[in-house]
Order: sequence, then structure tokens, then C-alpha cells
Amino acid sequence: MLGILVILVFGGTFIVAAIAVLIAAAVQGRRLPQTGMNASQAGEGDIPELLRNDQISTMPIWRQLLDRVNFTQFLKKRIDQAGMRWSVGRVTLSMLLLGSLCFALFLDASWTPPGASLAAAWAGASLPYWIIEWKRKKRLRRIESQFPDALDSLARAMRAGHALVSGMTILAMETSAPLGPEFRKLADEHRLGLSWPIALENFSHRVPILEVRLFVAAIKVQTRTGGKLTEVIERLGENIRETAALRGEVRAVSAQGRLTGTILTAMPIFIGLAMFFTNPGYIQVLFSDPTGRKLAWGAAGCMLLGRYVIARIVEIKAPQ
Repeated sequence: MLGILVILVFGGTFIVAAIAVLIAAAVQGRRLPQTGMNASQAGEGDIPELLRNDQISTMPIWRQLLDRVNFTQFLKKRIDQAGMRWSVGRVTLSMLLLGSLCFALFLDASWTPPGASLAAAWAGASLPYWIIEWKRKKRLRRIESQFPDALDSLARAMRAGHALVSGMTILAMETSAPLGPEFRKLADEHRLGLSWPIALENFSHRVPILEVRLFVAAIKVQTRTGGKLTEVIERLGENIRETAALRGEVRAVSAQGRLTGTILTAMPIFIGLAMFFTNPGYIQVLFSDPTGRKLAWGAAGCMLLGRYVIARIVEIKAPQ
């Protein structure tokens, strides 16, 4: 009963707040002046990237609370690196909602071990963050694969007589997402008055991969000491391709270990399901007896721990 009450209270509060935000956004949208195009023609993609509204939350009270938390800037940086349009307020409210729902669902369950409601609340609250991390890693891997070709295009544009700024502008137009918009931000920041060191430093913060840091360091050194930047960029592209090939070999070598971890994790689950469908009475003791439930949860915890250990053993990270 307590769990259902928690779900209703938090869910109702969340729905009322969401409706209030939508009404406020609709009223504000009616008051905006129509300049140059109709509201139906103006989309989010027509707004320049550097001029987008970057509010932490649309709720004033929630925004004031988030401004006092150090975790807010870290989460905002992760969202930007993942290339997502979520706001920090939306993510934190989703974390609170999912954490409360999982806590309420596991609070009155008789088949859960002690402390399972707290673990379920932590898992539910962490789900939006792990989605952001998954999207971030996927986007950064995509940028790593695009970067060598982008450097070759930049070197060819500079050999044709373009300056570094115009070459990056051309590269931003020709390169597909997600790397193209990042180069566009870099060129726009320099064109709007930022110096090269600051604009490049912002670029390396938005795309925190080793290849980008090498590119930024090469341009910084060239602007201070001089030299042929075109040759430096070409050699950097060749080295990045060799590094990517070596990374592929490492992943091929460690593929057996990753597959072993996946099989060892999934095998007890499939065996338990097979026993449940073939002989339910034999495995029912794990869910009806208190000691059996403790053993089942202990086995699940050991499975997760073993999967984590295997993943750490086969993971070979590049220097950051």
C-alpha cells in the first residue's frame, strides 16, 4: 500500500509539473515576435548552434536548486558530449521519478532480500545517466572514425590555398554529423572573436578523445613556432589511422574474453528458465523458501560481479 501511495504522489506531482511547463512554453511561444519566417517554418535546426537556449531547466525553482549542486555542470558536460538535447532538469527529474518508482515497487515485495528497495532505487535513478554514457561513447567512437578523413580534407583544402579558418568552414559543411557540427562550432567561435588557443581548448573539451587533443596541440605549436601545418596535419592523420588499426587488432584479440563473459553470464539464466518450464517444482524452492531466495539473490550478485571482473580484465584502454 505504501509503495502504491509513493507512486501516485510522485507521479501526480510530476505530471502536474510537466503540464505547467508545457502551458508556460505554449504561452511564451505565442508572445515571441515573428521575424523573417512563420512559426511553422522556424525549427530547432534553423537556430545557430552557438545561439541556442542553454537553460539547465525550464522550472525556475528546480533551476535554482540545480545551480547549487556541483554535479549539475558535470552532467551538463556529459549531455553535450553525447550530442543530446536533454536538459539537466529533465534528466534529474527522470532520475528522481525512476528511482522513486523502483523503490516503491520493491518496498512491499516479499520475495526481495533486505536492502533490495534501495538497490532498485539506485538502479532506476542511474538508468538515465547510463543512457547518456552509452550515447556519449557511441558518438565519440563515431568521431574517432571520422577524424582521419576530416584531417585529410583539411590538409587538401589548405594546400589549395585556403586559410585554416576557411578550411575548417569548408570541412564543417562537407563532414557529416557528429564531427561536422563540432568543426562548425570551432570556426564560429574563432570568427566571433575567440583566440585560437581558447577556441581549440573548447573543442578539445567538447570532444575528449586523444586524437583531438593531438590535433589541438599541433595547431597550438604551429601558431607559436611556425612551420608547415599541412604536413603536420597529414602525418597526424596517418598516425591516427595506424592507431585505429592497432585498436581494432586489440579488440579482435580480446573478443574471445568478451564472448566468454557474455556466455557465462547468460548461461545460468537460460538454465534456470529451462528448469522452470520443464520441472517447476524443482526450482520453485528458490522463490518460496526464505533461504532459497537469499541464495538466488546471492547468485545474481556473484554473476554481476563476475561479469564486471571479466569486462575489466579484457578491457584495454588507450592512454588518455
